[in-house]
Amino acid sequence: IITAPTLTPIIKPWISELVTDKARLNELVTKYESPINIYNKGEFHHNIQAFKDLADELEMDLGVFFARKANKSRNFVTEAKAAGIGVDTASYQEVKDCIEEGIPADQIVLTAAIKNRKLLTLAVQNNVLIVLDNRDELDLLAQICGEQNQNCRIGLRISGFLFEDARPTRFGFVMDEAYELITQEFVENEAYKHFEFQGFHFHVNGYSVKERATALIQTIQLSDKLHENGIKVNFIDIGGGFLINYLENKEEWDTFHKELIKSVSNKAEPITFQNDPLGMVYHHGEIIGKPKVYPYYNETAKDDFLRQIVESNFDEDTKVFEALKSRGIQLRIEPGRSLLDQTGITVAEVMFRKTNSNGTNFVGLAMNRTQLKSSSEDFLLDPIYIPINEVEDIGKEETYSCYLVGSYCLEQELILKRRIDLPHKPAVGDLICFVNTAGYMSHFYESQAHLLPLSKNIFFGNEACFEDDAEDIY
Repeated sequence: IITAPTLTPIIKPWISELVTDKARLNELVTKYESPINIYNKGEFHHNIQAFKDLADELEMDLGVFFARKANKSRNFVTEAKAAGIGVDTASYQEVKDCIEEGIPADQIVLTAAIKNRKLLTLAVQNNVLIVLDNRDELDLLAQICGEQNQNCRIGLRISGFLFEDARPTRFGFVMDEAYELITQEFVENEAYKHFEFQGFHFHVNGYSVKERATALIQTIQLSDKLHENGIKVNFIDIGGGFLINYLENKEEWDTFHKELIKSVSNKAEPITFQNDPLGMVYHHGEIIGKPKVYPYYNETAKDDFLRQIVESNFDEDTKVFEALKSRGIQLRIEPGRSLLDQTGITVAEVMFRKTNSNGTNFVGLAMNRTQLKSSSEDFLLDPIYIPINEVEDIGKEETYSCYLVGSYCLEQELILKRRIDLPHKPAVGDLICFVNTAGYMSHFYESQAHLLPLSKNIFFGNEACFEDDAEDIY
C-alpha cells in the first residue's frame, strides 16, 4: 500500500507538552471515559487580543462577539466576559447562560435562525439585542413587546448583495425590503412602536474577502440612505467565518488534493474509505467540482483576514474602515472558529484493531463520528498517536495503514474518511489525539445515538491543572 499523504497540523506548545504526558492523559481518559475534550483558556485570550490589536492600530470601533454555537462549554462564556467582549447567541440556553454569567445586556446579541416565543420573551425581558431575519419573527416579537409593554433593541439581517456571481441565501431581508420596512412600516405601523432599530447584520457564505468587503460597502451605502431620512445606523455586524490556518505546510495541502483526484480517477490507490471523493463527482472519466472541505491551509487568517476586508477601498479616496469611522458606525464581528483556534484537542482510546476480508485495517476508537464533525466532508489533519506503553523495536515494524472507526453501528461510521498511517500497529488502550478541535469539530453535530454519553470537557488552567467542566453537558 502506498503511503497516505501527510497533513501535518500546527501544534502549539501547550499541546506538545500535554501529549508527551502519557500518564496524565491516561488518567484523564480513565476518569472521564473516552473521548475527552481538553481546552486551553490562554489561547482563547490570545486570539481575542489579535482582533483588538487590529482595531487599536486602525483606530476602528470594533465590537467582538464570541459565536457561542462554535463550542458549548460555558467556560468560554466566562472567559469572554473576562476579556471584555460580547457573546453571539443562537438558542434559549445560550442566552440564559450569558445572563447567569453576568454578561451585560449590550454585550449579548441574539441571532438564532429559529426564534420561538420563549426565546424572544427572555431576550425582551433582559434587553438583549435581537437580530430579526423574517416577517413572521418580526410580528411575533412585536406581539411580545406589546404584551410586555416593553421596548426592544433590534437589528435587521439583510441579504441580496450585488456580487459578480451572487448566490441566493435563505437568511435575511432583501436590502430594498429592509429599507422600506425601516423608513415606512417602523414609523407608521403602531404594532412596531416598541422597536428601537440599531443596525444591520449579514453573513456572506464562503470565504471571499472581496464579497465580504462588497457586502459591507453596500450596507454602508444603505446606511447613508437611511441617514438621509434621519435614521441613525449604530452598527454593522458582518458575522463570523474568519479563516484560520490548521496546517504547517502548503505543499502537503496541494499534494493531498492531487493525490485525491488521482485516486478518485482510479489512477492510484484509494486514500479515502471506499475511494470517497469528499464531495467531488467522478463522471465518465472526468472529475466534477471540488472537495467540499474547509480550506485547512490559509496564509491569510483571523485578524489578517479581517484586515483585508476593512482595508478594501470604499471609494477612490477612502478605505472601508475610514468610511465606518467617519459615519460613527461600529463594526461588529462574531468569530467562533477563529477565537477557538488552537484552544482544544480531542483524545480517544483505542478499543480494537482488525482486518476485514479485503485486507483493510480498522482501528476502533471509543468515540463516534459526531464528536469530530463539522460541515466539512472530512477533518483533514493528521492525528497524534500516543502509545501508552513503550514499544520495543518500533523500527522493525511496518507502518500500519488504517481507517479510524467509531461506535455507531453503521458501515459509514468513520471518524476520519482519510486513510491514516500509524508508525506501527497500535495496542488496545493507546490514545489518538485530534488537534485543534474546539471550533465546531467537537460539539456542533455531537449526538447521543445508542444512548452513548456526550464527551466530557476538561479545561487546562493557567497553573497546568485541570478543571472539570462537566456542568456544561446539557
